Amino acid sequence: MELANLGWSGTFAHSFAPYAVQGYRVGRVAVVHRSQYHLYTEQGELTAMLTGKFRHRTQNSSDFPAVGDWVVLQTQPKTEQALIEAVLPRKSQFSRQMAGTRTAVQIVAANVDTLFLVSGLDQDFNLRRIERYLVMAWESRANPVIVLNKADICEDLDQKRMDVEDIAFGVPIIMLSALEQHNLEALAPYLKPGQTVALLGSSGVGKSTLTNQLMGHEIQTTQTVRADDSKGRHTTTSRTMLCLPTGALLIDTPGMRELQLWLADDSVDETFTDIETLAQQCRFRDCQHQSEPGCAIQTALATGELSAKRLGSYQKLQKEQAYLQRRQDQQAQHNTKARWKAITKTIRQQKNWKGS
Repeated sequence: MELANLGWSGTFAHSFAPYAVQGYRVGRVAVVHRSQYHLYTEQGELTAMLTGKFRHRTQNSSDFPAVGDWVVLQTQPKTEQALIEAVLPRKSQFSRQMAGTRTAVQIVAANVDTLFLVSGLDQDFNLRRIERYLVMAWESRANPVIVLNKADICEDLDQKRMDVEDIAFGVPIIMLSALEQHNLEALAPYLKPGQTVALLGSSGVGKSTLTNQLMGHEIQTTQTVRADDSKGRHTTTSRTMLCLPTGALLIDTPGMRELQLWLADDSVDETFTDIETLAQQCRFRDCQHQSEPGCAIQTALATGELSAKRLGSYQKLQKEQAYLQRRQDQQAQHNTKARWKAITKTIRQQKNWKGS
């Protein structure tokens, strides 16, 4: 495999240069299996593990290799095993708050050029969910493309497109049917050799079907959605990077019905530019957009220029981000306190050892 076909660029080469002179090699993470990593390299596919040194110096979960990462390798002679010494800086990363109560980030995919935000044009069609995915897409630094799947069963395609256009300013929107192989050619500009694309969306939107069609054969298991609400079952259970026949790389991800924000202050504003623009027209800078005189947002609600649902989504995401920021600040303080406590303990032990 040539590195260029795996998404290698001058930026990565510059970061790798200090390692290259020491004889290290480089590979890209295709699959993560707990403590093992399946890699694509110039020498072919390898299995790798982290070195003890890497594990010792890595404290944050986000610093461990994720699918799409470029990693520095120490290869083992005459084997298909390798050791991961380091992760090269990412040009983009799609991250979310890790599921559960612990405040930690989960890297879903790294070094992605284009994010296909897949939504089904069935009963599970949800504008609010698309807004949330857009917020995280802008935060990732990759380019979002909204893919509206299941066009073959939608009776109001034009209305659905207009609804999405109203919340996704300037974002490309592609309507297709993966099952019927309709309009798949519209994805071609994003699937050129060396380009990395990630599929993101809830269970049941058709990501596995789309993956199979782009691969040219069935590689992902597919299941039908429930007839009563169009909600699907998880068919993809892990993130996997595949090499498409076009030469592009495709990262398929498990369905995520709940997508909690991580750090998305600017991305919320970018997703809701219409509301941000209106807010700048309010008479008072500290307008709470409730009953203040001269509130441009309340005027837009009254005239129908702005929907109450979109405003509610904006306010909900802002509150969620503020809450998460407080949790992150508390976690940072806790980590700092624990680190200084450990340092103090080490110093005391050294003093006691010298005194004895």
